[in-house]
Amino acid sequence: MNKSRFQIVLCTCPDPETANNIATTLVEVGLAACVTIQSSMTSVYRWKGKTETASESQLIIKSLVERYADIEKRIVALHPYELPEIIAVPIVAGLQPYLAWLSSPEKAL
Repeated sequence: MNKSRFQIVLCTCPDPETANNIATTLVEVGLAACVTIQSSMTSVYRWKGKTETASESQLIIKSLVERYADIEKRIVALHPYELPEIIAVPIVAGLQPYLAWLSSPEKAL
């Protein structure tokens, strides 16, 4: 199996409700096999010349590389931030049955 087909997309959200909405949508429309929501993180960042601190939730989106453009469009459409974090990282190794499931989550093992 070609592992370069798989990715993790990271996205921060301002609250658990937004995170849940985006996660549920991505899974329901088939863009992600699984989205993990990590709540209660603190982000420190520069924005418009100021250092800001915000409580956020992190989405860890497991999907196929070829779905990135559609994932990005869907997140942008649903996200309240002016500039949402959307970063894709390739999965270079993983448990083969799990990677197979990422390809076809509707075909549960």
